[in-house]
Amino acid sequence: MSVDLLLIELSAYMAEGGFVMPPLIICTFVLWYGLGDRALFLRRGFRGDFGLSISQGAVPKRGVLGQAWASVKKVEDKTLDEGDQSAAFYEALYPLKRSLNRNRVLVKSIVIIAPLAGLLGTVSGMIETFDSLGNQALFAASGGVAGGISQALLTTQMGLVVAIPGVIVGRLLDRKQFQLENDLDQLVSVACLNRGGH
Repeated sequence: MSVDLLLIELSAYMAEGGFVMPPLIICTFVLWYGLGDRALFLRRGFRGDFGLSISQGAVPKRGVLGQAWASVKKVEDKTLDEGDQSAAFYEALYPLKRSLNRNRVLVKSIVIIAPLAGLLGTVSGMIETFDSLGNQALFAASGGVAGGISQALLTTQMGLVVAIPGVIVGRLLDRKQFQLENDLDQLVSVACLNRGGH
C-alpha cells in the first residue's frame, strides 16, 4: 500500500467521523507521547532484588536508581546526627520521587477524555440520523441516515481505540512507579543502616 493511498484513506476516515475526529487524533499522539516519555523516565537501571543487592555492595549506575544512589551518596558525605540522617535521605530523594509522577496526570486525563469525545461524536451522528429521518432524506448529500450512523460508530470506535491501550499501558507504568518508590524506600533504609554502622 502506497503512502498516498494510505493518506487518502485516513482523510476519508476522518471526514466520515465528523468534527470529533481531529481532536481524537491529537489525543492519540499526545497520549503516546506521554506514555513513551513516562516509560523512558521510569527505567529502573537495575536488575534483581534492589535492597539485597545494595546491602551486598552493588552500585546502580543508570536509571532512576542510579540517580537515587548519587543523591544518597551526596548526603552520606555530610556530617549529620543519627536522628537527622533518615530525614536528610528522604529530603534528598524527594525531587526524584516527585518526578516519578511525570506525565501521569496527562495520560489519565486523555484516557478519560477520549471515550467522552467519542460519545460526543456518537450523539452528533445520532442527531444527524434522526434529522435525516425527520426530513425523510434517507440518502442526503450529507450522508443521510447511513452517514449519521457511520459517524456515530466511527467516533465511538476511535474513542475506545485511544482509551483502552492507554489504560493498559498506563496501569503497567503505574505498577513500575510503585516498585521504584519501594526501591527508593529500601535505599534509604540501607543507607541509614550503613551510616549507623560506621
